[in-house]
Amino acid sequence: MICIITGDIKGSRRAKSSNWMDGLKKLFLQFGKNPGDWEIYRGDEFQLEIKNIEEALLKAFLIKAFLRTISLDARMSIGFGDKTFKSKRISESNGTAFINSGEAFNLMKKNKITLVLQSPSKEFNKEMNLLLRLGLSFMDNWLSQQAEFVFLAIQNPTISQEEMGEKLNINQAAVSKRRKRANFDLLLEINASYIEKLKMLEI
Repeated sequence: MICIITGDIKGSRRAKSSNWMDGLKKLFLQFGKNPGDWEIYRGDEFQLEIKNIEEALLKAFLIKAFLRTISLDARMSIGFGDKTFKSKRISESNGTAFINSGEAFNLMKKNKITLVLQSPSKEFNKEMNLLLRLGLSFMDNWLSQQAEFVFLAIQNPTISQEEMGEKLNINQAAVSKRRKRANFDLLLEINASYIEKLKMLEI
C-alpha cells in the first residue's frame, strides 16, 4: 500500500514560476527522486509517491504550508492503493493508488475544496474528509507568517519555542501567538486521528 498525491498550484498564473518552483522542487527532493518518485509537469501540476502512508497527510500539510508562505496554495488529492506498473516517470506509472488519487482530484475541483483523500474504505474516506474540510476552514486562510511557522514546525518537531524563535527571528511570545493563530495543535490532532484510523483499518 502506497499513497499518491496529485495536485496543482492555485494562483500560479499570477506568480512567476521562479517564486515557487525552486522551493517546491527542494521540498520534493526530501520525499524522493525525480522523476521516479515525484514530478512537476504541465507547468503547475505535480504528482508524488509517499511510500509510508502514515506520513502522507503531514506531507500534504507541509506542501500547503510552503505554498501559503508565498501567498499561493495547492489543490491536492491523496490516493491509497498499489502500484501495478512502475515507469521511470511517476506520471507514467499506474495502479489503484493512481486511480484513486486521480478520481478524487477530478471531484475536488468540482467541489472547490483543496485537500481530499480516497482509499478503498468508504467509511475511512467519509470520516477523514470531514475532518479535512473542518481543517481547511483555517488552513486555507493561513497568512504567510502562520504558514512559515507550520512549515518549520512540521520539519522540526522536537525543537523548543525558543529555538523556533531563533529560526524565525522573533521572541518566544510571538512564536506562541503564531502557533495559536495557525491552529497548529488542531492540525496535529487531525494528523494523529488519521494515523489512529489507519491502524484500525485494513486498507
